Amino acid sequence: MQFSVRLSFFLLGFVLIAVLPHTAKGQVSSPRRFRVKVLGQDKLEVSWKEPKGDFEGYKVIYTTRPGGQQKVVELAKQETKLVITDFDPSKDYNFKISAVNGGKESKPLQGKHEAQQSGSETAQTQGTKKSDVTRENNEISEAEDGFMCKTPAIADIVILVDGSWSIGRINFRLVRAFLENLVSAFSVEFDKTRIGLAQYSGDPRIEWHLNAHTTKEAVIEAVKNLPYKGGNTLTGLALTFILENSFKVESGSRPGVPKIGILITDGKSQDDVIPPAQSLKDAGIELFAIGVKNADENELKAIASPPEETHVYNVADFSVMSDIVEGLTKTVCDRVDQLDKKLKGGEPAPPITSIAPPRDLVTSAITARSFRVMWTHAPGQVEKYRVVYYPASGGQPEEKGVFQVVMGTENSVELTHLNSLTEYQVAVFAVYRSSASEALRGSATTLALPRVNDLELFDITHSTMRVRWKIAAGASGYMILYAPLTEQEAADEKEVKVGDSVNEVELEGLTPATEYTVTVYAMYGEEASDPMTSQQTTLPLIPARNLRFQDVDHSSVRILWESPSRLVRGYRIMYVKTSGLQTTEVDLGPVTSYLLKNLTSLTEYTVGVFAVYKEGEAAAVTESFSTKVVPDPLDLRSSDVSSDSFRVSWQHPASDVVMYRLIWTPTDGGDSQEVIVNGNTNTYLIKGLQPASEYEVLLAAVYTNEIESDEVVLLETTDKRTTTVATTTMTTLTPRYAVKNLRIDEETTFSMRVSWQAVDSKNVRHYRLTYISAKGDRAEETRTVPSGQTSLVLQPLLSDTDYKVTVIPAYPEGDGPVSSQMGRTLPLSAPKNLRVSEEWYNRFRISWDVPPSPTMGYRVVYQPVSAPGRALETFVGEDVNTMLILNLLSGTEYSVKVIASYTTGSSEALAGKAKTLYLGVINLSTYQVRMSGVCAQWVPHRHASTYRLVIQSVTGSQMQETKLGGGGSRHCFSNLKPNTEYKISVYSQLQDGTEGPAVTANVKTLPIPTPAAAKPPTTTAPPTIPPAKEVCKAAKADLVFLVDGSWSIGDDNFLKIIRFLYSTVGALDRIGPDGTQVAIAQFSDDARTEFKLNSYGNKERLLDAINKISYKGGNTKTGRAIQHVKENIFITEGGARRGIPNVLVVLTDGRSQDDVNKVSKEIQMEGYIVFAIGFADADYGELVSIASKPSDRHVFFVDDLDAFQKIEEKLVTFVCEAATATCPSIPMSGSTTPGFRMMELFGLVENKYNSISGVSMVPGTFNAFPCFHLHSNALMAQPTRFIHPEGLPSDYTITLLFRVLPDTPEEPFAIWEILNRNNDPLTGVILDNGGKTLTFFNNDYRGVFQTVTFEGPEIKKLFFGSFHKLHIAISKTSAKVFIDCKMVAEKFINAAGNITTDGVEVLGRMVRSRENKDNSAPFQLQNFDIICSTSWANRDKCCELPSLRKEVDCPALPKACTCTQDSKGPPGPPGVPGGPGIRGARGDRGEPGPVGPAGPVGDTGVPGPQGPPGPQGPSGRSIIGPPGSPGERGQKGEAGQQGQQGVPGRPGPVGREGPPGPRGLPGKDGPQGRQGPPGTMGTPGAPGSPGNTGAQGKQGTLGPPGPSGTKGEKGERGDLQSATSVQAIARQVCEQLIQSHMSRYNSILNQAPSPPVSIRTVPGPPGEPGREGPPGPQGEQGPPGRPGFPGQNGQNGNPGERGQPGERGEKGSSGVGVQGPRGPPGPPGPQGQGRPGSQGPTGRPGNPGTSGRPGVPGPVGPPGPPGYCDQNSCLGYNVGEGEDVTDIRGIPPVQLPSSVFQNYGEVEEDDPYRYYQPNYPAPQPVSPDDPALALDDVELRSPDVYRNTRSIKVEEEQVGSKRRIKRGVKNLPKLTN
Repeated sequence: MQFSVRLSFFLLGFVLIAVLPHTAKGQVSSPRRFRVKVLGQDKLEVSWKEPKGDFEGYKVIYTTRPGGQQKVVELAKQETKLVITDFDPSKDYNFKISAVNGGKESKPLQGKHEAQQSGSETAQTQGTKKSDVTRENNEISEAEDGFMCKTPAIADIVILVDGSWSIGRINFRLVRAFLENLVSAFSVEFDKTRIGLAQYSGDPRIEWHLNAHTTKEAVIEAVKNLPYKGGNTLTGLALTFILENSFKVESGSRPGVPKIGILITDGKSQDDVIPPAQSLKDAGIELFAIGVKNADENELKAIASPPEETHVYNVADFSVMSDIVEGLTKTVCDRVDQLDKKLKGGEPAPPITSIAPPRDLVTSAITARSFRVMWTHAPGQVEKYRVVYYPASGGQPEEKGVFQVVMGTENSVELTHLNSLTEYQVAVFAVYRSSASEALRGSATTLALPRVNDLELFDITHSTMRVRWKIAAGASGYMILYAPLTEQEAADEKEVKVGDSVNEVELEGLTPATEYTVTVYAMYGEEASDPMTSQQTTLPLIPARNLRFQDVDHSSVRILWESPSRLVRGYRIMYVKTSGLQTTEVDLGPVTSYLLKNLTSLTEYTVGVFAVYKEGEAAAVTESFSTKVVPDPLDLRSSDVSSDSFRVSWQHPASDVVMYRLIWTPTDGGDSQEVIVNGNTNTYLIKGLQPASEYEVLLAAVYTNEIESDEVVLLETTDKRTTTVATTTMTTLTPRYAVKNLRIDEETTFSMRVSWQAVDSKNVRHYRLTYISAKGDRAEETRTVPSGQTSLVLQPLLSDTDYKVTVIPAYPEGDGPVSSQMGRTLPLSAPKNLRVSEEWYNRFRISWDVPPSPTMGYRVVYQPVSAPGRALETFVGEDVNTMLILNLLSGTEYSVKVIASYTTGSSEALAGKAKTLYLGVINLSTYQVRMSGVCAQWVPHRHASTYRLVIQSVTGSQMQETKLGGGGSRHCFSNLKPNTEYKISVYSQLQDGTEGPAVTANVKTLPIPTPAAAKPPTTTAPPTIPPAKEVCKAAKADLVFLVDGSWSIGDDNFLKIIRFLYSTVGALDRIGPDGTQVAIAQFSDDARTEFKLNSYGNKERLLDAINKISYKGGNTKTGRAIQHVKENIFITEGGARRGIPNVLVVLTDGRSQDDVNKVSKEIQMEGYIVFAIGFADADYGELVSIASKPSDRHVFFVDDLDAFQKIEEKLVTFVCEAATATCPSIPMSGSTTPGFRMMELFGLVENKYNSISGVSMVPGTFNAFPCFHLHSNALMAQPTRFIHPEGLPSDYTITLLFRVLPDTPEEPFAIWEILNRNNDPLTGVILDNGGKTLTFFNNDYRGVFQTVTFEGPEIKKLFFGSFHKLHIAISKTSAKVFIDCKMVAEKFINAAGNITTDGVEVLGRMVRSRENKDNSAPFQLQNFDIICSTSWANRDKCCELPSLRKEVDCPALPKACTCTQDSKGPPGPPGVPGGPGIRGARGDRGEPGPVGPAGPVGDTGVPGPQGPPGPQGPSGRSIIGPPGSPGERGQKGEAGQQGQQGVPGRPGPVGREGPPGPRGLPGKDGPQGRQGPPGTMGTPGAPGSPGNTGAQGKQGTLGPPGPSGTKGEKGERGDLQSATSVQAIARQVCEQLIQSHMSRYNSILNQAPSPPVSIRTVPGPPGEPGREGPPGPQGEQGPPGRPGFPGQNGQNGNPGERGQPGERGEKGSSGVGVQGPRGPPGPPGPQGQGRPGSQGPTGRPGNPGTSGRPGVPGPVGPPGPPGYCDQNSCLGYNVGEGEDVTDIRGIPPVQLPSSVFQNYGEVEEDDPYRYYQPNYPAPQPVSPDDPALALDDVELRSPDVYRNTRSIKVEEEQVGSKRRIKRGVKNLPKLTN
């Protein structure tokens, strides 16, 4: 690197400090402060002040002149006066007063008294002369403040001070005092004596140069602040140093001025001092040497100039240094005078020679720690070169820098041990034997320390992760720092250091399920490179899996599970009654099964199994089960029957029976007898019976927990006695009656209830009931019903079948009359009204109306129709009528079938078709096709997070693949083969990894050109493309030419216009999307677009198109033409780009025949740059109104078209300058200026704001100004590339007019900031409402983050709640703050570096956003501009503020009446309304106080018009709701509660009355519940598994925000089943207990708090809704809910038939209750499902309802989403609403990157199902021959144009309808498409 060389001239000078061990004269201190006083004509009093230190007395010598008489007087120590009694006033007296101590004398205190004619008092010392005495020129006067050198001579004095360790800090203070006294004696000024100072130890340094201080006071102040250095004593080096550095012209040394060097040292030098001292003397510098304490006197004498008596001083201690000040000062003063005379007229001073410096400084081999310096040798005998270098940023001069010395034969040196990324100043001096040259100067900047690359975190487990990186060249090792990211106190950061050869490390001992940040530094010795950081989350502890139950009976169950890992140390089992609170815990070793005993029968239990690891407990896997009813005694039978007794026997039902209760009763109504039988006994002889009597025997088992089984019934008749008399006469007397009111009801697909009214129950022994299908295809079935029972449920029956039912009462004498009735079971009805919603790229939701008959569930079959794929099926529960089908293909049509499953079969399929959204880009095209490269571009997909691009040769020999961010819309491929056809494929990917189909385009690279054959010369040269002008090389704009094609132009002139266009466009460089785009329109009566901005992508085709434009003809309607350009050319479809200057060039030859002013003003106000070119009869005034300001740059006029070439150069220059500017032109205060209208770029304008979530419009400072209220959920963001495509300019002004609100949080928020793609802040403005401060931050040109914070009373005004206008002017050196157009503060900053454009710009973001979510602060914003100038704040007049508005200087208010130029006066009155006054009132702070008076008037002006917009705001927020539709999931959670269904069945106990179990049947589902296990029908059980997914229910919580309320109504129904509600609550409590236990154990094991979310891991994602917090937690309990599902399996258990045995017990009236229980429980269950579901809204119960399936009903949830979207999705314009039909001129919605401001786990904005876990079994392939695969043509569509916009009310009606049907209530209207 070649450096500019700066030469400077130096004179040598110096300051000396030597350390010499010795003592000499001057050990006794001198007296001080000499005074004389004339006491009379013959008396003179001389007085002084005693010296410091020890002494014994004084010696006074005085002489008189003339006469020369000398007298000596010795005085005692106490005497400090001498009175001369023979005083002669006519003589001069000279005095010398010395202190005497032990034979030694101090230096004398000298003074004199001059002869005088009066008796006035004088005091003179050291030759001080009176003003009237002229014989001495160098006298020193000593007044009370010490000696003063009065010589007119001046000098350059350099003091060299020893700062070595031997002096010590305390003594160094005495050195400072000595220096202060020394300096005080001289007249220090710029043109008088100059004093410099250097300090040395091991290495010397300049403290200040001779020219550093221009006053004595400044030098003394510098002495007082002189720092102590410390080090060794290298006096020789220091002497050379001041020779080379201090006495230089640039250091302040002056030619022809005496040079004095004063050395102060306390010891012997550790190097040679004689040669350096001699060099100083040879250079004409007079040296004085002062030694203290241990100084070497011989060394001092060798250093000092002769004579040594006056130039060498040595004192015994630092404390007496002050004693020599006076003598030293006088001597120096005398020598200065003498040297001055010598220089001016005496002997010539030694010549100062100028030595040539070295030349051509070059640096090379630059690394992060070193570089080499080379130079060309200086002329002459150079002894050595001294190379000084120091960091430039520190501002350290070379004398304070580090230096290296090389031999004079060398001309290069390597400077090492430098700091990285640092600019160093380098100076090279040529050192000769007695002098040194000027410096050869230059600079170089070291490179950055290489940092590690490709940091990767992998092999992540719950407690470890591996870190790998790419080795950095030259690193001496690596340091790895890692710490968990927690929301609590920052955790301690751990550190690992490894050697330079290691590039992979395993981090151990990590906390499970915790996000860690890992940072790797490359170490270079003690210096570290820039860090490379990454984040990953450790895996959660894996919970146990597949919890299941076996061998469930009434008091025990075996639980089994699968081990998740070999690292599990054991398990903890917790189980609790769902209806209780007492939790039981069991700790186990590494087993996978356990038998729970001593349970209560018919009780639901929730079981949680925790896997215990070394690090803690994993989340619990939970399930529920219900114990069975206690078993009845088995096989009750009779034997040994006699006339008065019989024996009953039975089998034990279980081992835990305590006793049996045996009851027998005569069936003819006699008294019952009861006996208790021991539980070990299984037989009993019943005695004392009546002969020939029938007895009903009831037997019940009683268990340990006092629970009694149902009674079993036995009928037995004792034998007759042989002597009995016949009773035939009696039987004929008993009448027999038929039953009455026989009826059939409660029909289902497999059962019906038969009931009747008993007529003669006393005499009827039992009833015999028979039934047979009307078709006769089944055998007749018979059931016996006890006499006390009058109803029976018949099941299982065939569906849709007529049955004949007959009931016959059986009397002792025989059967009674027969009663018959016909009944019909319900058909296997199919579901109805299949519909689709929530279509997405990989999923859609289907819903259907449930059939009237209770089902076991639904089979869902789906298969792609428009693409190959297998059919899949799954099963959902009977309480589900909606389902989200996942993992579908993008843009694919599917055939969907829903089949209802019944216990007796399946219904017909309800079929339809549905289609997923297309996940792919559009308009894929290629451009810039070259031999080895090609570019592709496309219209981005609104939801794509990344694009995968693949280019592959058609032959397959070459392939490239890359990925782009979702914002990308073009990519260029290189390194391709010439003349080869390639296929380009673009795959769109969502944030969850879903990838759409390929969108392809084929392109062929250009062939290698072959040299063209030589052509014969031709006279016509081929057309050439004009070369681009230099000024246009960087131009990038959308340029439109609007050409007048009216009749007045004519054909010839039109050709001239075409030539002008051809030449002007030819001056441009790049044409196309990467450069300038050009469009042309021609106008007359109307306008015609010749071609659009995106029509041509290269200059050749564009110029060819210009030549083909044809002449139009017509009138001249310029206004209409400009409107055409605005509406039809500057649009996105036409190729207009965001953030690119829009330039319009209008060419016309006449006055417009329509209004051109209005549209011109509009287009200018919108930021278009307009040039107007007029010729012939054009109206210059009209051109001025059309064009932008200033007119001298934007308006051109020529007399005719032939003169175009005169303006072409200037026009092209101005157009290209406008197209090159970083800042587009915007209208400001009536003219255009470069800048950015940020309000428009964010969409905060009247015609767009209502499409932005969380924004409302309110009146501003004046009613005419709109202001926008940004609510707390309105986090507005836009891509930086759309707002500042070229970055920010170096100088700019941020202008904000805003108001802080009462609900604005106290925490800091960024009113505006720019974030990079990683959410790191780059530039912005932060308001701290709590601290009342304003902060600006950015990155400087070195990439260093810098902030400046402003505070004070003026800044505090911003937070008082009034509107204020804030300007922050940012320049290369400072940041200035203006408040209300008044500058209040300025702080210095470094020049800013540019920003990246791959991030976003955000309004209102909270600095400390929580939970990885970005939150917004509410405030009101009226105006926001960024002006590309720092002078704007001085020009702005704050016309928007009522208190500062001056109508004379301000433009009219928007929408105010404007006046013509002829009536300027009138405008004033409108201002009077005082609208501003109103605002003044607002300024509570009184700032606008002055305007207050006007306020009253303004009252009238408060036209509420703006008010209306305010209301809209709210609506805007409500809009947010729709997008939230995903919230549906939340509702699923509610559904979960339905799972409880099973539990409700318990109410069945009441049913006990129906001992003949059959009764239970009415419970339809209930009975089946218990027997379900046996029931094969279990198929529906499948749904059970979905139940697990019920966990999703948790996500459902999201929904609650919105819909939950409505659901509440249904909840009321739930109240009907109090038992269900109680169980739901109990289940929640149970879940909470388990969770609390889990977190307690985790905290114990981890020794640190463990996030309670461990058990919610899955639901976590949806947690976002968690904002509603409360519901979320409950959701977790969902897991336990799962058990509910099993209950359903029970339903299938029709086996409830058990009742059949009841036949025997015809009279088992008493037993009725027994079996009934089973039945009843079931029935309630089903109904309960529906009700609990309603309660579900509470969400918590939902969780318990892990049955998950219920969750499906969640569909109702859709409305819920609003809440969900509120804080996550609402980042810009509303998204997710309807088709992608956003206004193309609007600002597209933008989502902040996930993992902001970090990492920030955000859910994708439009995909609330990102973490959704389906609550149904995994789909399985369908057999190809399955009849369900028959195709249907019904096409399903969403019910509305917009997705997810179904109203909450309608959804609820739908779900409500379903549930009412189940309850038998009349149907409500169904939801139709």
